[in-house]
Amino acid sequence: MIKVGIIGASGYTGAELARILCNHPEVEITVATSRQYADRPLSDIFQNLRGKVDILCENLPVEELCRKADLFFTAVPHKTAMDLVPVLLAAGKKVVDLSADFRLRDVAVYEQWYQPHSSSRLVKEAVYGLPELYRKDIAGCRLVANPGCYPTSIILGLAPLLKAGAIQPQSIIADSKSGTSGAGRTAQTGNLFCEVHDGFRPYKVGRTHRHTPEIEQEVSALAGQAVNITFTPHLLPIARGILSTVYATLTPGFNRQTISELYREEYGAEPFIRLLGEDIFPATQFVRGSNFCDISFKIDPATERIIIMSAIDNIVKGASGQAVQNMNIMCGFAETAGLGIVPLFP
Repeated sequence: MIKVGIIGASGYTGAELARILCNHPEVEITVATSRQYADRPLSDIFQNLRGKVDILCENLPVEELCRKADLFFTAVPHKTAMDLVPVLLAAGKKVVDLSADFRLRDVAVYEQWYQPHSSSRLVKEAVYGLPELYRKDIAGCRLVANPGCYPTSIILGLAPLLKAGAIQPQSIIADSKSGTSGAGRTAQTGNLFCEVHDGFRPYKVGRTHRHTPEIEQEVSALAGQAVNITFTPHLLPIARGILSTVYATLTPGFNRQTISELYREEYGAEPFIRLLGEDIFPATQFVRGSNFCDISFKIDPATERIIIMSAIDNIVKGASGQAVQNMNIMCGFAETAGLGIVPLFP
């Protein structure tokens, strides 16, 4: 049994961490922080946690937090995390960071898309927390950079193909749709019910979404060459879920059978990847509340392009569930511990 802390417990990812961790057989939540809701039970803020996580939210200096837990989830915005993480690590704690602060290996690229990095010395140490690709590196490390939600859905769909050279990397187009929880819990006019209900729209079009360099970093590593992709996110009028449809030109010599074998070889033993049969396509409602990523593909013979489809819950496999999966690997627990929930339907 280890003690864990949630720094930034009053956001959607913090609440989801609490929901998952309260049923984890190997952990105890010993501290949860919130500036806005200090001294109030977390279950007052998120009433679904009533009777399960009634811990009082605290607003404590990071030095005091260090005495309260062995491992911390930093569910805070970028910039905030880079100030907290060095202190936690110096105190001998393990950290799973859910911000973007340690995801990009090139500090200059991070600073181009975000802001100056005050803890750049830790960037090389941080392990990109996509277990299906970096499980061995995650095991035993002390700092995991939890991936973004869009990158998770896109990278997992592409990885087997890029590793095998089955697609032309420069041909990749990723068309992704997310529920409104992906924008966080802070009130924004564009995410109000009347703004999103009964509508569907793209946003941050034309290489302006901050997940772009993260996706390209991992796609380039898999392809063994620098890759630029076309990535367009869309906002769905639903609370949670991501559906990514990714297009790429096939390399000659690959067909439906060989592609199916690539996916089975890569993901056949993965606990949270579900490969769907031919003409069975992913849908957000079938992964809701779970840590699963559902993947299928279809080949268009007229254009010699492959269409890869993947669905995740953006708050679970796209954030908090994946963070717990990383914690399990870091601490030597069963990788599926606390994550066995069957998707919620309807």
